[in-house]
Amino acid sequence: MDKKNIDWSNLGFGYIPTEKRYVSNYKDGAWDEGTLTSDANVVINECAGVLQYAQTIFEGMKAYTTEDGHIVTFRPDLNAKRMVDSARRLEMPAFPEDRFVEAVKQVVEANAAYVPPYGSGATLYIRPYMFGSNPVIGVKPADEYQFRVFSTPVGPYFKGGAKPITIRVCDFDRAAPHGTGHIKAGLNYAMSLHAIMSAHEEGYDENMYLDAATRTKVEETGGANFIFVTKDNKVVTPKSDTILPSITRRSLLYVAEKYLGLEVEEREVYLDEVKDFAECGLCGTAAVISPVGKVVDHGRDICFQSGMDEMGPITKKLYDTLTGIQMGQIEAPEGWICQIC
Repeated sequence: MDKKNIDWSNLGFGYIPTEKRYVSNYKDGAWDEGTLTSDANVVINECAGVLQYAQTIFEGMKAYTTEDGHIVTFRPDLNAKRMVDSARRLEMPAFPEDRFVEAVKQVVEANAAYVPPYGSGATLYIRPYMFGSNPVIGVKPADEYQFRVFSTPVGPYFKGGAKPITIRVCDFDRAAPHGTGHIKAGLNYAMSLHAIMSAHEEGYDENMYLDAATRTKVEETGGANFIFVTKDNKVVTPKSDTILPSITRRSLLYVAEKYLGLEVEEREVYLDEVKDFAECGLCGTAAVISPVGKVVDHGRDICFQSGMDEMGPITKKLYDTLTGIQMGQIEAPEGWICQIC
């Protein structure tokens, strides 16, 4: 298939409409069959549940062109399951997991000309989402919903390579105990906007959120999980009921243990011990791993051995191995790669 005439090497991380997207509506207690459409616009009532009470959830994933020319996605079944968990927490009807994966496949295949070529550094970003669509004025769940999937080609999250970033310990709380921090809901990201803008104004790249109950334990940033490396090369990630269960983090832990032979540990991580780690990174779909060179805790600099010039050696091995699996250069564990075409 001929690719679109796009300058792949200069793509940013922004929205470019593609030709097809998937739509399915929930009404009278059931989802319809769903269909692909060329209409990128969503038309809803002014009193729709999503507009009044933020009843909306989403997922994020990518499609890649592998070294042998196939178009694939990475572990879409886990995105499907996580969206079901998010829907249940917000009293929304779950979109069936098998239909979720099928919808993603349809959208990617229909927009195959927009999947960047292998070696370009670019990918096709896929955004499944769901929202309450019928009028709701009383505080209650909507009765009707729309599930949609769109895609857009995006460039690498970091132009010119992933340089270590500087983050701050944030005074705002991201999620309360027994709240919604563990689901991928739009409301969680809305509340983080002021905090991230404040961080940028003060010269920081991101926030380190602490647990709201004690403010002593590391949680996550506004859109990524933390991953730490000890001085003896153990990979450690924070464990908490109020952070999003990252598919990238889960995959990196597997890669660390099964591919690199490293010891891994998922546990509570206290702010006081961050200074003792050798490396730190933020992991998520967009960048895979964003290396962190320094954490600033109210004027106190916490600097990692890996420094501010490049990824730490263990972080780099994790990044190279996982992206190698995604791009077809390294054999993947069974079920990780979903081939589209």
